[in-house]
Amino acid sequence: MASRPFDISERPTSTSVRQISVFLENRVGQLLRLLQVLHGTTVKVRALNIVHATDCAIVRLICDDTDTAKRMLRDESFALSETEVVVVELPASSSLLMVCAALLSAEINISYVYPILEQPSGHMGIAIQCDDIQTAATVLKQRKFQIITEEDLGPGPIR
Repeated sequence: MASRPFDISERPTSTSVRQISVFLENRVGQLLRLLQVLHGTTVKVRALNIVHATDCAIVRLICDDTDTAKRMLRDESFALSETEVVVVELPASSSLLMVCAALLSAEINISYVYPILEQPSGHMGIAIQCDDIQTAATVLKQRKFQIITEEDLGPGPIR
């Protein structure tokens, strides 16, 4: 499975997106230091979520080039891990409710949700981490939701 601690060696399936979780010391300037690593490069941050704890923070990132972002962050000695999330487009205001209802109907537990900063269609999108990514994607597709893949968010201009 994982070849090293905090590393997933498998590529995501066509219905998931890889999320990078970076573990930061809870010190002033650490988020800026992380973002400076990616600033001015070809890597674009498509989503960002920060979870604060007493002595650390977890910064969740979705980038348009996950492999390059991971390499750059590791080169700067950031501790990170990778996990899969499902990214879904929300074309209407009631869509969030409908997404939650669809996942509940399949008995899928949602761990966390956060918005996508840039999304291919211009509609709002969310990243969902749940206990069964593949089933979640299948259920949402069956309910006619647009699933955004890593290829959709890939390097270059938003497609």
